[in-house]
Amino acid sequence: MKITARKGSVALSCLQIKDIQTHHVGPLSLTVSSDAAVSLRGQSGCGKSLLMRAIADLDPHQGEVLLNDVSREEYSGSQWRKNIGYLPAVSQWWGDYVHEHFDEEIDQDQISQWLAALGLKRAILAAATATLSSGERQRLALIRLLANRPQVLLLDEPTASLDPDNVISVESLVSDYQRQQACAVVWISHDHQQLQRVATRHFVIEQGSLIAQGTA
Repeated sequence: MKITARKGSVALSCLQIKDIQTHHVGPLSLTVSSDAAVSLRGQSGCGKSLLMRAIADLDPHQGEVLLNDVSREEYSGSQWRKNIGYLPAVSQWWGDYVHEHFDEEIDQDQISQWLAALGLKRAILAAATATLSSGERQRLALIRLLANRPQVLLLDEPTASLDPDNVISVESLVSDYQRQQACAVVWISHDHQQLQRVATRHFVIEQGSLIAQGTA
C-alpha cells in the first residue's frame, strides 16, 4: 500500500506505528495519515503519554515506527524529534528568557502570526520564563514546536490549563497548521467534546490495548 502522496506542492505525511510496546502498553499498531487527526483517551495512567513518548523515541520500547515509509532507524535522534513533534502536558523551559528557546533562523513573521493567533504579544519573547503563567507556557510551547515544521504532531493535553477562548484558539491554530503543512496529528484529551471537534478517528486505550471508537 502506498502511504506517501502529494497534494499540490505539499508532501502528505503518514505515520505508521507497528507493534509498539512499552512496559505495560501494547503491542499497539496504528496508521495516521495527513487527511485525519486521531484522538486518544483513556483512564489516567493507562499509558497514553507512554505511547506518545515511545513514538517520539523518548522512552525505551519495542516495535517499529515509520514516517512516509522511512523507518525511524534511518533518522538521527534530533532529526526524528524535529519531524515528529511531541508536545507534553507540561513543557520544559531551560533558558532564562523565552527567546532563548527559539532558533535564530526561524521565520519571524510566521512567529508573529502564531503569537497573535493565540492572543499573545510579540513582547512576550523577551519575557523571563519564570514569569510566564501556565497558560502562556502551554501556548508558547506549541508555537516553539510548530517553528520546527514537524510532519507529525503528538499533542498531549495541549489545552488543559487554558480558558475556553484560548482552547478554541489553539484548536484553530493546530487545524490551520495541519491543513497548510499536510501533517498527521495525534491528540490526547480528557474532554470528549474537544475530541469530537479536533479528530476524525477516535481510539481508547484499555488494559494496554488500542480500541477503535465510533465517536469520542
